[in-house]
Amino acid sequence: MNTKTETKEYRLDPLKWLLVIGLIAVGVVGNSHFSAEPLLYRVLGLLVVAAVAILIALQTEKGAGLWRLLRESMVEVRKVVWPSRRETNQTTLIVIAVVIVMSIILWLLDTFFGWVASLIIG
Repeated sequence: MNTKTETKEYRLDPLKWLLVIGLIAVGVVGNSHFSAEPLLYRVLGLLVVAAVAILIALQTEKGAGLWRLLRESMVEVRKVVWPSRRETNQTTLIVIAVVIVMSIILWLLDTFFGWVASLIIG
């Protein structure tokens, strides 16, 4: 079998990361500089800068790896068998019952040890 693995060269990754850091710095400084402007405009500007920074970061080797991990995670999430509403309610009730029983046991132990301590002290 002839299998070709497509490998993409990630050139200039350090320069791309510097550009991403620079964009983040521009966003922070710009948000501070334009503090007199309406919040909506500043948020829109920050969203645009963040989108450009993310797009540049995804062009790096680590960014591509992260994107691949996110895609594979979504595939795994689709494979999960989620509990039904009835199972969820039953499990929740069991947890609540165990918490109540354990809190009563701990309260009784605390009361008992407090009583023993008061006998020893007094």
